[in-house]
Amino acid sequence: MTIPTATYRIQFRNGMTFDRVVALVPYLQTLGISHVYASPIFTATRDSTHGYDVTNVNEIDPAIGGREGFNRLASTLQQAGMGLILDIVPNHMAASLENAWWQDVIAHGPESRYAHYFDIDPSRRLTLPFLGDDFAHVLANGEISIKPHPDTGHPALAYFDSVYPLNPQSWQGREAEVLAMTSPADIAALHDRQSWELTSWRDARRTLSYRRFFEITGLVGVRVEDEDVFQATHALILELVKSGQVDGLRLDHIDGLADPQAYVQRLRSATGPDCYITVEKILAQGEHLPDEWPIAGTTGYEFIAALSHALIDDRHIDELHLAYEAVTEERNDVAAGLRAARELMVDRNFEGEFKRLLTLATSVVGVEHRNFGEAELHVALRELLIAFPVYRTYGNQAGMPLAGETLLTEVLNKVKDSASPAALSFLQAILLGAVSEESERDAAEFRLRFQQLTGPLMAKSVEDTLFFRNHALLAVNEVGAEPLPHTFSLAQFHEEMRIRQLKQPDAISTTSTHDTKRGEDARARLYTLSEAPAQWADHVARWRHMNQAHIVALKEGPAPEAAVEWMIYQALAGAWPTTLHHDDVEGIAALEQRFLPFMEKALREAKLRTDWGDSDEAYETAVLDYVRHLLSRDNAAFLQDFTHALQPFIRAGLINSLTQTLIKLTAPGVPDIYQGSERLDFSLVDPDNRREPDYALLQQLTAEAEPDFDNYQDWLSGALKQQLIARVLHLRKAQPQFFRMSDYQPLPVEGEHQHNVIAFARQFNGRALLVIVPRLIFADGQWGNTHIALSESLAHRHYRHVFSGATIAIDDVLQLDTATPLVLFSE
Repeated sequence: MTIPTATYRIQFRNGMTFDRVVALVPYLQTLGISHVYASPIFTATRDSTHGYDVTNVNEIDPAIGGREGFNRLASTLQQAGMGLILDIVPNHMAASLENAWWQDVIAHGPESRYAHYFDIDPSRRLTLPFLGDDFAHVLANGEISIKPHPDTGHPALAYFDSVYPLNPQSWQGREAEVLAMTSPADIAALHDRQSWELTSWRDARRTLSYRRFFEITGLVGVRVEDEDVFQATHALILELVKSGQVDGLRLDHIDGLADPQAYVQRLRSATGPDCYITVEKILAQGEHLPDEWPIAGTTGYEFIAALSHALIDDRHIDELHLAYEAVTEERNDVAAGLRAARELMVDRNFEGEFKRLLTLATSVVGVEHRNFGEAELHVALRELLIAFPVYRTYGNQAGMPLAGETLLTEVLNKVKDSASPAALSFLQAILLGAVSEESERDAAEFRLRFQQLTGPLMAKSVEDTLFFRNHALLAVNEVGAEPLPHTFSLAQFHEEMRIRQLKQPDAISTTSTHDTKRGEDARARLYTLSEAPAQWADHVARWRHMNQAHIVALKEGPAPEAAVEWMIYQALAGAWPTTLHHDDVEGIAALEQRFLPFMEKALREAKLRTDWGDSDEAYETAVLDYVRHLLSRDNAAFLQDFTHALQPFIRAGLINSLTQTLIKLTAPGVPDIYQGSERLDFSLVDPDNRREPDYALLQQLTAEAEPDFDNYQDWLSGALKQQLIARVLHLRKAQPQFFRMSDYQPLPVEGEHQHNVIAFARQFNGRALLVIVPRLIFADGQWGNTHIALSESLAHRHYRHVFSGATIAIDDVLQLDTATPLVLFSE
């Protein structure tokens, strides 16, 4: 297997095609990239902006160049000595009429050859939740009609531009009669005879009859656990791998599958041993991938969480939380907030999935002494789901692994005082397979559905609810982060890196993705608020006072409320471009154009005063108008104050940016450069983070460019960051085995500024790497009177300065002066 030395993520679509990437290959070579890491390339719904809504898994999307364009890219990469990694989507496809398999299921119901491809409840009619209202109202309004299907000419039910094929048995032998139907009663009767039913999109969370991806009804679960389905959905993928055009696969949402372990084992068998495979998997603190999975590792969200330990000032973060509480005038009980978010998900957003689990549980027989009622079982199941601390367990037909049994026991003990002990024991028996043979079928179905639900519940509760409600420090509200308050420590960071080298040295290390809540440099800047909480709180108090007149008094409370005001100023501080001046009208207008959609999404994801399904227009308008006022040219006093106050945070954030970048490039794992983040990435949540970068600017990089730490303009433009990346990535390409196999050794720092230094070494086969980078230097950018004592194996060597190329002789002590990052390599 060829392990990448560095990947570069490309977001196809939105104008990005294979041929455009072909033109970028020389630049990627200059940067030091070994593999292009492509977003999904298979045919997706018309106008898809991301490609995860696949409609044809066995066709490369003509919209981005089709098979011919793909072949040109693959050939160009091979000629350049580079490889290609594909992001594939085994868990779901688009529940769209553009999906021929899905349309066939609609047309033929359970008789369709593709009916078993999708995770559909066979005991019910297939729900199609794409109406603006319930069927009766839509029909009464004349929005439903019968017309010939545009492809077959057979009778179909039309709703605006969507045309749903009717089951043949409902019209065969009387086609002309059916096509002539105009009576609402006749159309309703015809609709009732279908294997499917059109329903309101608002009812999906209660009545959906197929497994969806999280809460997205437009994405239907695929049953890749079935061998036929696996072969049908992977035919082209495997062809591309076996042809040598594709070197690796990134598996989207592995936890959505019925049996992730069986899937990755089957995939490994099909691809052979040389394919580099990683999985999108959120690991909780202390959680590791199962050893039985034959993969290289995860896509790296846990790496972002580890970095927060290195860059957050734990000595002062409590002060920041207290300042937030002073503004909101209420205690910031994160644990209670997390529980509230999980309750909302179980009771409302995933109501249908919960009811299905409850029905399956009540159908299980043969467990003795069931001395509890359905109400008690409801409470027990609800409490178990709410308390579940990780994405899922990995039980299968063979049983529950020991790690899963241990976890379930811990969770059951945690909730034992909140639910009926008998009902909890009953659920434990089902989940561990301790039921009668007569009950095993329903119990196995329950285990499967339970494990496929805990992940979406966790994701939507934490990442897409709590992280948009709790605003004390936005930098920690990131995918993969621990949601509850905890200690941040450099020692914990070093321990995470040591474990990373042992457990998944070939995993991807990322700092920005298409799913992160904010760009890596925005996060790096916002970490610095933990170093200066009093200063930040003073700024927010002043800005709130300056803009107080634009708070709108609504019946439900002020808009924006204090917590949202705090969030607005912090999010704006993170997204503010380094060189944006307060009087740059065009630049501020461009920022506003990006920031307003972010605000709308943030308010709706919070699900407090407005929501995607039930928006409060008056509230949203008031908050967005407040933001418009902040960025208005008429608000010059605030803009000038804000820009000036932000400068120390910008400077400290740029230092953090280089620190996290250099750690990513040199610590265990395969560094991934998300498109454009080789310079500066201050993006907001998607879709903002999926914008195309300025490739014309990026391609100004030259192989000979020597980083100049004294040129502050290079800091501000991101050119310095880009140059450092190129220098280290070329070292990685020259020394692939060293970076894959070398150990990880924290270095002891002593002296006046020992807390402001991150230092570690890596050694393998006589070679050594020293990495020394700054931290927590908001108030002081010096390292005077600070040194590192080197062990015998690291001392008395000549090291090459990776940035300048100079050779440095080091004895047993490395003296540190100015807080300039160092990466030193000795052969």
